[in-house]
Amino acid sequence: MQSARQAFTLESLKSRLLTATAPRGPLMWIIPLAVTLLAALLRFINLSHPHMLIFDETYYVKDAYSLLQSGYEREWEEDVNDQYIAGDPRLTADPSFVVHPPLGKWLIGLGMLLFGDFNGLGWRFSTALFGTLAVLLVTLSARLLFGSHYLAAVAGLLMAIDGHSIVMSRTALLDIFLMFFVAAAFYALLKDRAHGRLSLAKKLAVPSGNRPDEFLLTHGPMIWWRPWRLIAAVMLGGAVGVKWSALSFIAVFCVMAVLWDFSARRTAGIHKWWSSALTRDGVYSFITMMPVVLLTYLSTWTGWLITSGGRYRHWAQEHPGEGVTWLPDTLRSLWEYHQAGYTFHTGLGSSHGWQSSPWTWPFAGRPVMFYIEGYDQGTNGCDISRCTEVITDLPNPIMWWACSLSMLLLFLWWIGARDWRAGAILAAGAAGFLPWLMYPERTMYFFYTLPMVPAMMLALTYMIGKFISTNQRSGAVTRSRILVVSVFLAVLLLVSALFWPVWSGEMVPDDYWRSLRWIPNWG
Repeated sequence: MQSARQAFTLESLKSRLLTATAPRGPLMWIIPLAVTLLAALLRFINLSHPHMLIFDETYYVKDAYSLLQSGYEREWEEDVNDQYIAGDPRLTADPSFVVHPPLGKWLIGLGMLLFGDFNGLGWRFSTALFGTLAVLLVTLSARLLFGSHYLAAVAGLLMAIDGHSIVMSRTALLDIFLMFFVAAAFYALLKDRAHGRLSLAKKLAVPSGNRPDEFLLTHGPMIWWRPWRLIAAVMLGGAVGVKWSALSFIAVFCVMAVLWDFSARRTAGIHKWWSSALTRDGVYSFITMMPVVLLTYLSTWTGWLITSGGRYRHWAQEHPGEGVTWLPDTLRSLWEYHQAGYTFHTGLGSSHGWQSSPWTWPFAGRPVMFYIEGYDQGTNGCDISRCTEVITDLPNPIMWWACSLSMLLLFLWWIGARDWRAGAILAAGAAGFLPWLMYPERTMYFFYTLPMVPAMMLALTYMIGKFISTNQRSGAVTRSRILVVSVFLAVLLLVSALFWPVWSGEMVPDDYWRSLRWIPNWG
């Protein structure tokens, strides 16, 4: 048993506090680069097809154009999609009532600035870029979680070939930005965990044979500089600036980070670890992170704030003495806008042909059909009796079902083993799923699952890691299990290749599309 002096050497503290890391070397950049390039290929190839506004692109693309013109969203004439893609935008002067914050639409607008307002490459470029970067983030997060280049490559590959992510990256909707910012916040908190524990070890460490400082042993040190935690706060503010559904991730991720601090101080041997973590980590994190989250979120409304024509922009002047009176008029108007938007979201219950219940999401029970066009022989290049172009956010079904099963197994594993990595992945998944159960009457869609897709890929990777490392008696056993995993991954690649045409809108025989509808609700 180590003495107090031996237990608090730097090496002893690091061995208790820090997890294993992947070996340094060329694989540190080769693997992330390879899976990111694969992801980019699948997300950017023929991105401009179809040359039309599909599904909710009719809202977000035109909102992005309006933001670029005015700094706020404006109303459009009725049924002007065809005129828009022909280069004839028909904006009115009236401000539009929109129910999502502006950041995602500003990002769509960025691509339009680079490649043009009236073509698919322009309005889909940013979603493809952020979807590609999300694959990189998942790869890097897996390396931090598992300390393995192999498992990092597995996680990155799964994310790169996931049809759900591919389709949402190739469509100018908001959810891919939400997924990116959530994944970035998760990665930043993993970095913060390592950085914070290393800082704790350095502040507590004493040379072998010396007596540790009693005050530090009792209360623990204050760790003032947590740059990765501030980066996470910026990412979470950006996530809320895309969609308010990110609020659940703020709550869950911040609690998760502080629980890691509790564990670190306890593992380090601090006597009053509970009160120390609560005051020196929890309270400090709140007063440093929450203002950053709020300021980041408010910054996404800059266009609305610095112009005068937006919806509700002059509400405070028109309603003196109403609302939150202690706020300045501009922020009081913005608050009223938010209340109106919240009322809309909680009251949204209109029926839609592609809506689905959250209870069907683990099975991909009702993916959304974004685009479908049929052609008879001799039209649009169709040389058989009937051709079809389809874009559906159907995931790779084998992978999706394996991920859903892995989330369940991960929950059981976390209960039994109390592995922090399992807890982190579960927390990210729960933040993306459980809040939707609170609004059973609300209209919901399968693509609302997108922010939890990185957690699902990490869950499957976690279980793959457990499979190849359990009951190792010899290298032969390990090799045989890696072979099984390799066959499984090959099957996933084959299935993704099979479904690629209906993720990218390629023209296929109508019978081919029908053969992919394994469940009637898929089409």
